[in-house]
Amino acid sequence: MTASRKIEAVLFDLDGTIIDTNELIIESFLHALRGIVPESFGRTHIIPSMGQPLTMQLQQFSGRQDVEDLTRLYREYNHLRHDEMVSLFPGVEETMRTLHEAGLKIGIVTTKMRAGSIRALELLGVYKVVDTLVALDDVEHAKPHPEPVAKAIAALEVEPSATFMVGDSSVDIRSAIAAGAVPVGVAWSLKGADLLYESGAVHMLHEMNELLTLCGIAGGGD
Repeated sequence: MTASRKIEAVLFDLDGTIIDTNELIIESFLHALRGIVPESFGRTHIIPSMGQPLTMQLQQFSGRQDVEDLTRLYREYNHLRHDEMVSLFPGVEETMRTLHEAGLKIGIVTTKMRAGSIRALELLGVYKVVDTLVALDDVEHAKPHPEPVAKAIAALEVEPSATFMVGDSSVDIRSAIAAGAVPVGVAWSLKGADLLYESGAVHMLHEMNELLTLCGIAGGGD
């Protein structure tokens, strides 16, 4: 399937979309919440809310409003284990490089903090092809509010309808729709492709290089 109009920019969510941080996130939550949640609490409780801001998730899991101590524990563990536990999903580096070389603009729109986002992108060698980054500390309202996607679109000076927003969570899809961008899901989402379709995804990537075909780049997805 090809996009209905020429795509000029591609925005990517970070965690779970281009960077496999799934196990690091789950382990960081379990570390921070040890002694706070029942022993039966595990990954099945964490996965549905992944993609939301950290504070919101910790409040939800702990039942507490003040989660400053839990946030510190989460970030300490996450920082300690980060470099050994993160990697790009297959095809991400090649696809982002090809998009960049073809003249498309590339943005990152994430609920991660800016410093951590840059650290991960630099570590994995793709920050050099990123034209704009909108992180949690760059906006007043996080996804699914349209602000993060709209801010990236404005920075790239493209039309919303000529912009793909690629994500693994319903908040990515809903933010894209609200901002007028074209929502694209990834089938490797821990939440499953069905949820992304139900949220309004127009396209679904089963492999990252399928994005090249959607963008009309010759040879993409072959």
